[in-house]
Amino acid sequence: MEDRPTPEKASLVKEIAELGPWFQNLDIKGVRTAPDHFLGDYPNFKWRGFRHVIPDDLEGRSVLDIGCNAGFYSLEMKRRNAGKVLGIDADARYLKQARFAAEQSELDVEFQQMSVYDVAQLGMKFDLVIFMGVFYHLRHPLLALDLLYEHVVGETMLFQCLQRGDERIPDLAENYDFSEWAIFDRPDYPKLFFVEERYAGDPTNWFFPNKAAVEAMLRSSGFLIEANPEREIYLCRPGEPHYGVERPPSIR
Repeated sequence: MEDRPTPEKASLVKEIAELGPWFQNLDIKGVRTAPDHFLGDYPNFKWRGFRHVIPDDLEGRSVLDIGCNAGFYSLEMKRRNAGKVLGIDADARYLKQARFAAEQSELDVEFQQMSVYDVAQLGMKFDLVIFMGVFYHLRHPLLALDLLYEHVVGETMLFQCLQRGDERIPDLAENYDFSEWAIFDRPDYPKLFFVEERYAGDPTNWFFPNKAAVEAMLRSSGFLIEANPEREIYLCRPGEPHYGVERPPSIR
């Protein structure tokens, strides 16, 4: 006969259910928040593939987690001895989940409702910025990268974006004549696929870049790619923006 859950565990299971549905499958005191996730143990199984690029000891460094959802990465960074950890998300329900998870884990993490387009209001640069699972949900993706580069990325950015299309990196010339058309028909040319209606039932999926486009956009906004430890995952640091980039008035 199975052991009956204690009143404390039964109460925890009830609270987790009331906060659902959860997109991130967190382990809160032995209770999984999304055990039937269509991706499996997400995002933990992804994290295991690239966590080696983040120091085991963050030595009090500051972390900004953009689009933090239920706070998985924010909590992981705090467990790695990060100092100030701030998770931001536009969705109030996710933030409620994140605050609950942090409280149950007894981790001092701050969460704030904020759009990526408003990060200048934070008034500081962070040692590590986590910008994962957000880019393809944005109507203005390059603006977001420019804002992060200008206002919040101090040393390192961990970036992820869903990719579709060709995964090769083309060898392109710096310039092409106005009469050139064929180059744009190449499958490996940097491309953004625009979703007018829905993809995977989600009306906020707007753009899916191919691999070449992801890397080109990062470079264009001024980021140097230091590592690509797993498909779609990039470790970047600030460099010099593309010579053709004109910053919007709000971020000059």
